[in-house]
Parts: sequence; structure tokens; C-alpha cells
Amino acid sequence: MTKTVYLGMIADIMHPGLIHIINEGAKHGELVVGLFTDKAIARHKRLPYLTYEQRKNVVENIRGVSRVVPQKEWSYAPNLRRLKPDYMIHGDDWQQGPDRELREEALSVMQEWGGEVIEIPYTKGIDSSSLDKEIKKIGTTPDVRLKTLRRLIDAKNVVRILEVHDGLSGLICENLEVTDHSGTESFDGMWSSSLTDSTSKGKPDIEAVDLTTRMQDLTNVLECTTKPIIYDGDTGGKPEHFVFTVRTLERNGVSAVIIEDKTGLKKNSLFGTDAVQTQDSIENFCAKIRMGKNAQVTKDFMIIARCESLIAGKSVDDALTRCCAYVEQGGADGIMIHSKEKTGEDIREFCTRFHALHPYVPIVAVPTTYNHLREEELADWGVKVVIYANHMLRAAYPAMVKAATSILQHHRSLEANELCMPIKQILELIPGTK
Repeated sequence: MTKTVYLGMIADIMHPGLIHIINEGAKHGELVVGLFTDKAIARHKRLPYLTYEQRKNVVENIRGVSRVVPQKEWSYAPNLRRLKPDYMIHGDDWQQGPDRELREEALSVMQEWGGEVIEIPYTKGIDSSSLDKEIKKIGTTPDVRLKTLRRLIDAKNVVRILEVHDGLSGLICENLEVTDHSGTESFDGMWSSSLTDSTSKGKPDIEAVDLTTRMQDLTNVLECTTKPIIYDGDTGGKPEHFVFTVRTLERNGVSAVIIEDKTGLKKNSLFGTDAVQTQDSIENFCAKIRMGKNAQVTKDFMIIARCESLIAGKSVDDALTRCCAYVEQGGADGIMIHSKEKTGEDIREFCTRFHALHPYVPIVAVPTTYNHLREEELADWGVKVVIYANHMLRAAYPAMVKAATSILQHHRSLEANELCMPIKQILELIPGTK
């Protein structure tokens, strides 16, 4: 009787080391590849470059692979217990590092029916992480970047977005990772904020910076990063103008635009009722969304409706009425609910009620004022995308002031050195400097 062999793979970047382990596995019997789904991967690592179907098509056509099954969990245990293979094959690199717990679990599960774990020596000189860095240097295309946000929303419990306002802040968002026992944490995408874009130019946040100027700066971010971008479209302007905004953003590979349901001269929402906040009518705003949806070329671009009812001092019921209309009548791809209430209770009520009515419509939250709430709690309410909307610029300003103050106080820059990155380090941060 032919024995079965189980091999779990991500298979996003194929290289000789993976082909070697496939060949070794096939020597022991019928090789079943458990291909990690996007959801299984995205909770622990970056989203794969290739979709599950693309990766499956590659793997099932490799000689030695008998069949491919989805592995829906990071843990091997569910598939192992379901398939009960005679052997499980894995590289011996999981004997160290964060995957040790996975190894111990797999060894224990395989013993339940007398199965054996075969460990193949790691192929030296080949590192998937290094290959990943080389791919990032090449960059991405507008089409690939455009599609990534929807893939992330489908794959992750919470999509984590960070504000960027220039190429340098974009590189930080692109490359920063924090690794602990549970895996690697990173930002999933970028927020092109009208507030920080205007502020970095010394202009008020009143839609004074036009689309052409903002796109010039955004191009600097697009050229040195690969992650998806959500564009802050303010009110979207006149509906006839919004059509061209959508086409421009989509053509450049931006994944989504968020527009707010206000009219007149824009006042930043964090002023709340201290400034006059005039909302558009439901009919007019739905019509604007529809015009934008009709203008887009692909199905991947997203138009997300931002509701200002809570900012304007209105009720959760009013916000629900509006947002349901924006989805049902306007065709919005998602809802951003905004509030300056520090407790977050109005956000919680809105999200739980809206999610019950439209469970498949992504909710976007911007926890600037209610920042004591963790992403996990927001996700429990139904929030799918969390935007950290202005922190990079807010962090940069006091740091620059502190360095400049030190120079004034000491009549030299020696004391400011400890406040600054070494020149060599900042040069190494920029691709192509060496």
C-alpha cells in the first residue's frame, strides 16, 4: 500500500530549496502539499505576492506533487489529524526560532497514529527572506498594488494602516517589523492624509492642496514602496471632479479613496461641534459615490464613504441611516465612521449595529481620540481596517524642534547627535544609495 507524505508550504517564492524538499518527500510516498491560504499566512507574515489560486497552480504542476489541499490554519495539526499521513516532511530550520512550538505540536500529533516526522537539512545559501527583500527592490506594478487591499481585507482580522506623507515615512511603513513569540507584526498599508499632506506644506487642512500637487508627493511614496495606499479624498469635491479623481488614483495603483459626507469649506473633523460641520444630503452623497463607481475601470478599486454624523453631534441612529444608504443606494465599498468621543462607546454601538446589518461591508475606524482601545477589541466590534491617521507627522515635528532647540542652546550640533540618526544609517535606508 502506498504511504502518504504531508508537506506544508507557502510557496510564494519558489527556489531550489523548496524543490529539493518536494523531491525528498516524493521519495517516501504520495506527496500531499498543504498549501497555506492567504488567511493562514497573513496573521503571521506578510500577505503573499501571489494569490492562493496562483500558488496552487504552480505547486500542483511540480513533478512529485500528487495533490494540493488548503491549509487554513498556521498550525499543521488540523490537516494532519484529518489526513493522518504516514510521514510529515519539513526543513530542519524549524528546530530553532518561533516555529519550535509548531514543531513540537506536529511531533505530538503525528505520534497519535504512529506517524513519523522527517526533517530535511536546510538548504544553505538560500533564504526566502533575502529573496523577499530583493523582490521589494524591484518594486511592484499599479495593478498588483491596487488589488492588494481587497486581498488583505479578505485575509486578515484587522488591516493595519499607517499615515505617510513623503517617501521617507513611506519607507518606514514599508520596512518596519516587530517580531516576538507570536510572529511578525508590520503595517499592511499606507494612508495618504490630507491633514498631514497640507500641514507638511505649511497650509491649512481646508482642501487647499489640489489633487495634482498631492499626486506629485504621492508619486514619491509610490516609487519606493509596494504596500497598498488609501487616499484621503476629503469631500471628493464636485461630483463631476470626483470622477477624474477616481480615474487618476486608480490609474496610479491607489487601492481606495475615502470621501466624507460634508459640504462647504472643510473644517477638520477633530474640531467636532466647535466648528460648523455641514453634512451633505443622503441623496447627493449617494449620487457622488455612484458617479465615482461608474468611473472606475477595475472592480478592485474601492470607494469608502466616511460618515460625519457623530462628529456633527448627531445620533448613532442618524449615522446608521446614512451609512446603510451609502452602501445600498450609493454602492460604497466600505464605511468609515468618525468620532472625537474619547470613550469610543459611540463607535462601538455603531459598529456592532452596522456589522449586524451588513456583515460583509468593511468598517474603517480611525482611533485617534479613543486610542486606548486595542485593534483586537475594535475587530470584535466588526472593524476591519484601522488607520493611524497622523502619527508619523506628529512624531516628526517635536523631534525636529528638540534637535533645533539643542543647536540654539549650545551653539553647536554635538549635543543634538544623540537625537539624530547616524548619516550612514539614513543613507542605507534609501534604496540605491550604495
